[in-house]
Amino acid sequence: MKKFPIGKQDFKNIIENNYVYIDKTKYIYELAKNGVPIFISRPRRFGKSLTVSTLFYLFSGEKELFKNTYIYDKWEWEKYPIIRLSMAQIDITNEETIKETLKYQILSIYEENNIEPDTENLKMLFWTLIKKLSSKKDVVILIDEYDRPILNHINDGKAESIRNILKEFYVIIKEADQYIKFAFMTGITKLTKTGIFSTLNNLRDITTNKNYSQMMGVTQNELEYYFQDFISETSKELNIDNEKLLEKIKENYNGFSFDGKNFVYNPFSILHFFQDKEFKNYWIETGTPQYLSEYIKKHKIQLEDITNKYIDESKLTTYEIENAPPIIYLIQSGYLTFKDKKEYLGFLVDYPNREVKESMSELLLEETFNISEENLKQNIIISLQNKNIEKVIEEIKTIFNKIPYNLFQEKESWYHSIILTIFWACGLKAKAEVPGNLGKSDIELEFENDIYIIELKKDKPEKSIQQIKQKEYSEKYKKSITIIGIEIDTTKRNITNYITEKL
Repeated sequence: MKKFPIGKQDFKNIIENNYVYIDKTKYIYELAKNGVPIFISRPRRFGKSLTVSTLFYLFSGEKELFKNTYIYDKWEWEKYPIIRLSMAQIDITNEETIKETLKYQILSIYEENNIEPDTENLKMLFWTLIKKLSSKKDVVILIDEYDRPILNHINDGKAESIRNILKEFYVIIKEADQYIKFAFMTGITKLTKTGIFSTLNNLRDITTNKNYSQMMGVTQNELEYYFQDFISETSKELNIDNEKLLEKIKENYNGFSFDGKNFVYNPFSILHFFQDKEFKNYWIETGTPQYLSEYIKKHKIQLEDITNKYIDESKLTTYEIENAPPIIYLIQSGYLTFKDKKEYLGFLVDYPNREVKESMSELLLEETFNISEENLKQNIIISLQNKNIEKVIEEIKTIFNKIPYNLFQEKESWYHSIILTIFWACGLKAKAEVPGNLGKSDIELEFENDIYIIELKKDKPEKSIQQIKQKEYSEKYKKSITIIGIEIDTTKRNITNYITEKL
């Protein structure tokens, strides 16, 4: 059985050491054969560096590494001079360290190729390197994580000056076009019309292109083909049949889309899941960047601001990331994704899956509302297991009491969103505005064999109960159903009354 390439980003290492490799070389072939400079943005740990590595060995002419892949008998295996730069290896402390460590990467390529540098200027070093390497064949340029230095400074006011440094450096890719065979650049954030893209307007941005929407990430077919032995092994260990296991894996780790139509799994979470055989929040909890927590705290992001909203694609390239509305920042970082695409409306934005929904809800409670309830999840879960609705309501009221008054809103929908955030932070299966026979319920919570249908109003709770019955929200369920009517007092900023009824 093959090994899991956790933390492995080198194509050669993966192939030669019997790691699982999902053949993405059909996409690589389509990109590389045309020679058009390419840009793509994807969230962290989504396969960007492995894609860059694959291109490196492709243009290095290492044919035998690609045996049993799509591209093996289709590519002309010539060797090209390659300039490969990783911004993840740059010292991002400040502007000077960025320039110095970038210069160090460039000079190391001079040394590898026995070329003597004749300037100290960073921009001219890059230009001269391209020109000298191209004396025999055109050059391939591969740049990974172009925006890493910018992202690490979005909260301290340095992003713009760092962008200007990189902009001046990257412009060489356009100016030296006559010496370049192929260029490929990756990042987390899209290139904007006024930023680096204004310099690199010869790059083709395939970030939302449907033909490349599944180039990174794991498709459903790939999951069932490349991981079939691991699926069987895991289903036995967890004592669950394959079909139910696949449903649960999909709920937790699928749901990422870059075109609003085609969906993929997070590869990082999939590899960790099959290794540990345990459902955990791997992607977000093993590397939530500090700047994300700081960003949420700074912008006081709330659920209502970021989910179940349509956004026009042009907005993604309008703002520099440090000035972008939170919804755009979170889309590009992978904490939100496209769930659909409609003409005139654009992309429908929401959380990709349960893993991200739970972890982001915890972050919103902690960073926006300054609520760090270590026992919240335990208390609510135990209360639901004991069918103690009174205790659940008391926990929710405690949270409302701790929210700073200036963050409150009078809308009923705001209270809905806070309760949903609480439920999701606890890892519970809760939905908002669920369609019924004659309308939509506010919140529906499914826990073990019980369904809780919740209606919130500023009126007496009896009216909420009456609405649930009149609109037949419960008709679709065959499980045990409890309906809960909750009265909200916007003056007291809390739940003031509630009633329950078992159907």
